Amino acid sequence: MAAIVKDIFKLRMNSIRTIQNFLYMRHFSGHKDPFGIQSQKGKLTDHQKELMKRGLPKRLDIPNVENIIVVASGKGGVGKSTTAVNLALALLEVDGKGGVGLLDMDVFGPSIPRMMNLSASPELDKNDNMIPLSNYGIKCMSIGFLVEEKAAIVWRGPMVMSAIQRLLLRTAWGNLKYLVLDLPPGTGDTQLSISQLVTVTGAVIVSTPQDIALLDARRGAEMFHKVHTPVLGLVQNMSAFHCPACGHQEHIFGKDGVQEMAQEIGVDVLGDVPLNTQIRRGADTGQPIIISHPDSPQATSYRTIAARVVQNIAVVKKQT
Repeated sequence: MAAIVKDIFKLRMNSIRTIQNFLYMRHFSGHKDPFGIQSQKGKLTDHQKELMKRGLPKRLDIPNVENIIVVASGKGGVGKSTTAVNLALALLEVDGKGGVGLLDMDVFGPSIPRMMNLSASPELDKNDNMIPLSNYGIKCMSIGFLVEEKAAIVWRGPMVMSAIQRLLLRTAWGNLKYLVLDLPPGTGDTQLSISQLVTVTGAVIVSTPQDIALLDARRGAEMFHKVHTPVLGLVQNMSAFHCPACGHQEHIFGKDGVQEMAQEIGVDVLGDVPLNTQIRRGADTGQPIIISHPDSPQATSYRTIAARVVQNIAVVKKQT
């Protein structure tokens, strides 16, 4: 009995010391740095800093791919994948003579196979690189081509990173002027790995006008700023609903939220895309609206976005 009481006392003392250490670090580091990480920076020697620089990965260029555009969102459910698909198709029309590719980087929730109406398994070339599947003139690659549509992908971080590297660097894209990457939501391992692995031309951030979605979109913009990736602009998706019966316009998710955020962070608004049944139906049936309704106002919105992306890429390249 005495031994049990002694063990309990030791556990309590260890817990108390842990809390004391945490409070000690927080006292000296301030609220913005509760673990005292920033306070350690001043203790690094010049030699340590040089070693850290050497350890940074070198960004690679994907052979024969001229521009890499990432389509991102801080939050899921804002229409990022739909935007990525229609952006790729619009780029093919606007400035795609050199070829356009679409890469699905969402390992846990791949959407591109269904949206692009593709389901076959990719073959390998003589160098064991995967040959992308094609539809509507777009070369596509996704982890969804390698697993069953209803299969749950239950992988830890190292397996996800290995799959990302394989998709990025071991796909035989051929000559492409634009490679559009559909990223998963958030600002996690996938986004960081891509920014470290390859040279990204610029990022397109998708958000609805809703305040909650804008909070995460702002975090996404800040992440790209930290990894030195230019933000080409914002897309305001589901900006308004136009009633097909009476023509009434309703701003279901708020109004002009993306425009206001763009002004605050100093980036362009590439365009507005309304909340529309045809866009949703096209994504579900593998017939994107640019293909199914090429003359619709919604398809025109995506072409406007693509044209502005091309313009902003030219500006970025002049500055670098």
